[in-house]
Amino acid sequence: MTNAADSLTVGLAQIAPIWLERDATLAKVVAWIERAAQAGCGFVAFGEALVPGYPFWIEHTDGARFESPLQKEIHAHYLDQAVQVEAGHLDAVCAAAARGGIAVMLGIIERPADRGGHSVYCSRVHIGADGKIASVHRKLMPTYEERLSWAPGDGHGLQVHRVGSFTVGGLNCFENWMPLSRAALYAQGENLHVALWPGNLRNTEGTTRFLAREGRSYVLAVSGLMRRQDVPAGSPAAAMLASCPDMLADGGSGIAGPDGNWLIEPVTGREELLVAALDHREIRRERQNFDQAGHYARPDVTHLVVNRQRQGVASFLSQAMP
Repeated sequence: MTNAADSLTVGLAQIAPIWLERDATLAKVVAWIERAAQAGCGFVAFGEALVPGYPFWIEHTDGARFESPLQKEIHAHYLDQAVQVEAGHLDAVCAAAARGGIAVMLGIIERPADRGGHSVYCSRVHIGADGKIASVHRKLMPTYEERLSWAPGDGHGLQVHRVGSFTVGGLNCFENWMPLSRAALYAQGENLHVALWPGNLRNTEGTTRFLAREGRSYVLAVSGLMRRQDVPAGSPAAAMLASCPDMLADGGSGIAGPDGNWLIEPVTGREELLVAALDHREIRRERQNFDQAGHYARPDVTHLVVNRQRQGVASFLSQAMP
């Protein structure tokens, strides 16, 4: 019989954004947090860059063209709809977490004032069940064409947080393929890993089980959806409708256990809240013969140094006036 203290019910909210509309997408996120809380979840996760959406237009509108009026117009709109944490844009999400007593991991496009407010970062936000923001991790390296939109992040958000008896961490998209980023989380005791993706089964079917087996941890692969019908006709990015497919991101959310087997196989093509009860005892069983940061580690031979300072472009030294 499972000890209640060892159990955590989790939800994966596989949803499409109200694309490039921050406030409407945040309202949808709040509704799905409430739905997860009503389903008995103590933790719910959403896909990468969900608010206000992934920059799908880059691939379909000649996004690398220099000094393109269209690309400048889309970028300006993206900045306008991005999330500024310090401006309180996530207040309603935090309030929903507190009301439901549920921890939340959410993928956002962040427009931080501490970097001038004119560049955006692919960030994942961890919000505790108390409704307080625990950490904001900015993706270390945008992938391929993403670099035409997103700036590189830093190590400040390489943090883990307790949710019940579990230690939760998360990485964005291709960061999940970066062994040193994973090692930074393992070193802090991570045993429930959230891999955030913009969507597509091809990203999750080959990685999720491996990550779970490597970490001897539960892995939640949570993806978004994006369909041609989700592109607003009035958006400056609607130019992509001339060439984009009907399905840009088909989901692929699923859960693997610490033995590397599926608890919930990847789901595609539809919005859905995937719910599962996780048993911490399974982690302890699998760590018997392999523990990344414990008995199988050799810190005397290999040792990772992680810089968790928030990056900035200047340091100001002020002298008090006499």
